[in-house]
Amino acid sequence: MKRTLATIALLAASTYSFGQDVNKMISQDDVTRIIKTLSADDMQGRATFTPGIEKAATFIEGEYTKAGLKPLTGNTGFRQNFNMIRSTPLKISATINGKTISADSVVAAAGASFNWSNNSDVQVVQIGPEKNFIQEYLAATKSGKKMLMLVDPRFQAVFTRVRNHVMAGSASFKTDNNTQAIVFVLGKFDSVKSFEVNYEGKTEELPLFNVAGMIPGKTKPDEYVVFSGHYDHLGIIKPMEGDSIANGADDDASGTTAVISLAKYYKKLNNNARTLIFVAFTAEEIGEYGSQYFATKVDPDKVVAMFNIEMIGKASKFGENSAFITGFERSNFGTILQNNLQGTVFRFHPDPYPDQDLFYRSDNASLAEKGVPAHTISTDQIDIDKLYHTVKDEFSSLDVSNITSTIRAIALSSRTIVSGKDTPTRVAKLEK
Repeated sequence: MKRTLATIALLAASTYSFGQDVNKMISQDDVTRIIKTLSADDMQGRATFTPGIEKAATFIEGEYTKAGLKPLTGNTGFRQNFNMIRSTPLKISATINGKTISADSVVAAAGASFNWSNNSDVQVVQIGPEKNFIQEYLAATKSGKKMLMLVDPRFQAVFTRVRNHVMAGSASFKTDNNTQAIVFVLGKFDSVKSFEVNYEGKTEELPLFNVAGMIPGKTKPDEYVVFSGHYDHLGIIKPMEGDSIANGADDDASGTTAVISLAKYYKKLNNNARTLIFVAFTAEEIGEYGSQYFATKVDPDKVVAMFNIEMIGKASKFGENSAFITGFERSNFGTILQNNLQGTVFRFHPDPYPDQDLFYRSDNASLAEKGVPAHTISTDQIDIDKLYHTVKDEFSSLDVSNITSTIRAIALSSRTIVSGKDTPTRVAKLEK
């Protein structure tokens, strides 16, 4: 009994000491400075393809430089550059079974203008009321196929959001044969005997860039641990009370702030066995394109874990000093993290919003579908979050203390994975 008590006391003292160190090394003042800068009005909402996201990238590069990170192998700087095709819809009309579809019930996401008339290479898909529209939508955008997707009226609200999003312009990767086109039509159709779709859009090739740096591993340099968040947001949107800048303070300046803070923390410790990669993804809001590109440039078999951090700006539904992990049941990632927090008040919980399909709705998905234990850590009460994707997602709405405590918890809970002591089990690969 004495030995047991002594062991518990030693563990508590060790955790307390580690906690004291992390409190000093990750300061709330620095967290405040970073997130205030990223969510300021002069970043113009950090929309993809705008000067605002360029300014945000430059700021993140400066933070990486001050922290002492190195560019990823093969890169000369912190930007991971790639090009995409941006398509802006100009006109679209559609008929199904000879009936004209109303303009507000049809939308197309395409890389080039096209005309369809009963094309045999177009896949017709029914999204019935029993299906998950968001999941079907995301799978379609990654399929590379020509698809006519018939959406049940049950999904009218989410269809309208997707339509508004796509009408503002869509993006696709540049390929030698950029023919992917997806047409969504809202309505009930027992069968499709004939269809015609005429679409005209403006296309242009534009540059994008993730911002990524690393700390090479000391003893296991070929094993990678990734810390990520997305630094893009919606930009300038429909005005509300005279304000049109969607600052994206919680979504996801909070996650990007965590990535920068963790980079500084682990560089100060400078004892990581595994190579640590810190990446701020672009284009999450328009299709997770930054993380998709990143996933093609890293060997997924070498990535032992991914900490994707998305919206940690306020207390979770479990209260203060808590966060949830998407896909908790898919690996023992969450269990490892919680074990490392013994002796602290912070708790990680399984995702309480299974109906939202959050595991495949953030940047962790691009590596998770390849079997990596890639999980998103969040505190957002997404079922009641009225500020989500509005101009009211500003710094003034955040609980910086909550952000700081969550970042510190991630730092403490990740340490055995970073040291090489623990390796999370792989998740099941996504079958396509």
